[in-house]
Amino acid sequence: MTEETTMAEDTQEADATSASGLPAEEIARLTDDIVAALKTVYDPEIPVDIFELGLIYKVDIEDDRSVAIDMTLTAPGCPVAGEMPIWVQNAVAAVPGISHVDVSMVFDPPWDPSRMSDEARVALDFF
Repeated sequence: MTEETTMAEDTQEADATSASGLPAEEIARLTDDIVAALKTVYDPEIPVDIFELGLIYKVDIEDDRSVAIDMTLTAPGCPVAGEMPIWVQNAVAAVPGISHVDVSMVFDPPWDPSRMSDEARVALDFF
């Protein structure tokens, strides 16, 4: 990642934070708590949480404390395709201060192993 890209992303993040009606500290707390909640959800066939697998594509926290999540699956035919979004919704809805959670299943771009974190790669012996 180039310094220019990093600076552009930092600027976009700062703009998004300043445009929010929520204080920056509250957004940071909610973000940390949402990530922690997402890390409690596992694909039953893979011993790594969905966050580290890279199945979460987007998390938006709105001023009314509602959360919109875009997620995917490792494969469209995943046997828990109908259940996993509910698991995600329930986990994030349990975060204190969250008013509502909407989870959308997306398949563009399709998931591939390059989306996994280093932690997931180590856990799966995937190098």
